[in-house]
Amino acid sequence: MEKNTTLEKDNIVNFNKLDNSKDLDKLLDRIGDSQFVLLGEASHGTSEFYRWRTEITKRLIKEKGFSFIAVEGDWPDCYKVNRYIKGFPDYDDNNNSNKSAYDVLYSFNRWPTWMWANKEIMELVEWLKLYNDKKKQVQKDSSNSNLISTKKLIGFYGLDLYSLWESMEAIIKYLEKIDPKSIKNAIEAYNCFEPYGKDVKNYARATVFVPENCEDEVIEMLSSLRKKMYDYSKRDHGNREKEEEYFNAEQNAITAKNAEFYYRTMIRGDVQSWNIRDTHMMETLERLITFHNDKNKEKGNSKAIVWAHNTHIGDARATDMSKDNMINLGQLVRERKNKNNTVLIGFGTYKGSVIAAKQWGEKMEQMEVPPAIDESWDNILHNLQRESIAASATNNKLIILSYESDNNNIFDNKTNNNTWRWQRAIGVVYNPQYEKYGNYVPTDIHSRYDAFLFIDETHALHPMHMQTIKDEDLPETFPTGL
Repeated sequence: MEKNTTLEKDNIVNFNKLDNSKDLDKLLDRIGDSQFVLLGEASHGTSEFYRWRTEITKRLIKEKGFSFIAVEGDWPDCYKVNRYIKGFPDYDDNNNSNKSAYDVLYSFNRWPTWMWANKEIMELVEWLKLYNDKKKQVQKDSSNSNLISTKKLIGFYGLDLYSLWESMEAIIKYLEKIDPKSIKNAIEAYNCFEPYGKDVKNYARATVFVPENCEDEVIEMLSSLRKKMYDYSKRDHGNREKEEEYFNAEQNAITAKNAEFYYRTMIRGDVQSWNIRDTHMMETLERLITFHNDKNKEKGNSKAIVWAHNTHIGDARATDMSKDNMINLGQLVRERKNKNNTVLIGFGTYKGSVIAAKQWGEKMEQMEVPPAIDESWDNILHNLQRESIAASATNNKLIILSYESDNNNIFDNKTNNNTWRWQRAIGVVYNPQYEKYGNYVPTDIHSRYDAFLFIDETHALHPMHMQTIKDEDLPETFPTGL
């Protein structure tokens, strides 16, 4: 990579200070009428990334009418948050009135708990509930009726596919409640996995040596549920809460099917499992968009906010992932939903602290994030200066990136080393002593993102200190712990 980098050479010219929510105005202008806004993070344990994503999310909801948030989390756990912020009765006690966001976030009790069970998310969840409560009150006052439409309430969902057993358990619980006669296929699917003791490594290894697996059972479970869709939808037509409960059950069945395939593929150690995972994220996002569209309008009008690591939301084609034929969510959204309808927003930092673990499954700890290496994007952005930046309270910057290209044909300059530099990426597993050897991704920042929030000095987020359940469900399946 070339040295003696200059501002003009790297074409980072459209940047401004980033001290408060008002400074996000230029980002909101860049987003315009886009339907998809993907918010990244350079680590899973940095407070400022969560807080700035929260500020952007609030403004997108209030000012641009976004419909839901979809995060890099498991569907069943996130759906409990969704029920809470919408005021749906809890599965267990049929009453959410005594619960708080703190109680609901205890659902995220599987390592790495800190990703979603933290005080930053707790504050966002309470804000979302209050926002939805106000919307319901406005509806009630304007309609002079006790019937509240949940169509316009903000949702919160998980895009990931690790919840194999939890998703099957959720389906069984749903069918026990509404259609006990249809529970047979779900029970058979669950029983198929039972001999492996909820250990996906045992299941994945067994399928390598024995051709028998549980693929047919999870497919049949999904097929059986879909055959009942007409009956359920006809019976519950107009009841938004019950319609969403069916949607939840179907998504759990899809998640179980894709998780089974993912774990079976993961044991081979190739990149296909990563592609399965991000394709599942994309398909889940598409289902959510369709579900939230106003069916009375010819053109769908729902809008999505996504929270995930930069490795998922920054276009994979602008990193070395493309050399290994890896795809990701940001790339898929641009390809399928039009680059002009999509805004990918990356996050980065120069130095600070972070919550992570030294090894997979080990206790979380606060770690130092050392200053970014020379000639990395993180170092370059740290050194960018302008009069407004020098006079600001921080060295934080909002960068609006531009790339001269047509639609999705944005990668004609791969041989131009001037635009390819290292960018830091910290996962749930991290060791600051060795970060320069494994925590930087070759990146063309102009093509990878549409905008970038650079937080010069960051701090570790604030986890809810809870006991982590002993669970073998998540072996080291993330590349470099991402």
